[in-house]
Amino acid sequence: MSEAPPGYPDPNALMLVGIVPQKRDLELARVLGWYRIPLRFAPKIVSVDAIAFYQTSAFGRDHQWRIETYAVVRGVELTTRRELLRDEVDHPRAGEEYYKLQLGPLQPLAKPILAGKWKRITFLYTTGELFYKARTINDLVVKDAERQVLWRSLRERALQAHLYTGDNLDFPIDEALFELRKYLNNLD
Repeated sequence: MSEAPPGYPDPNALMLVGIVPQKRDLELARVLGWYRIPLRFAPKIVSVDAIAFYQTSAFGRDHQWRIETYAVVRGVELTTRRELLRDEVDHPRAGEEYYKLQLGPLQPLAKPILAGKWKRITFLYTTGELFYKARTINDLVVKDAERQVLWRSLRERALQAHLYTGDNLDFPIDEALFELRKYLNNLD
């Protein structure tokens, strides 16, 4: 495992790539130091070391479909949208639960990680090493050999957060899912 360049997460860091649908959301992360994930759409594990921010088409031609920043995750709590966005108390989803990820300062990347073929993503787990080597979103995908290490790390995080119980945490992953991912990656 190689050493991370200055300003990048540790190579062993467990990272989440999260979508930033609007410019306002990235500004909230920068100014207020938090990022929100609706509980109903959240990945199973949100207890990660860092989060990278995938910018949508709302960021305009020069900044859309890419990752330009990331932040260290300092903590996670469950709250409501009403508590997070106090200026939107009458919002239709004001009572819904959200994960609030407390963040360190946003860190700009020297070179953005471009979407390539991937334009629509939700959440993606990766590692610090893949993150600092990546040029495209596809480079963030954990490959076969590293996948078991990633899943083991995710299960350990889940155990620490008391999200898993039971004796047998090793379960087979349907290979058809990986074949479907490969097929989808080849679509234009």
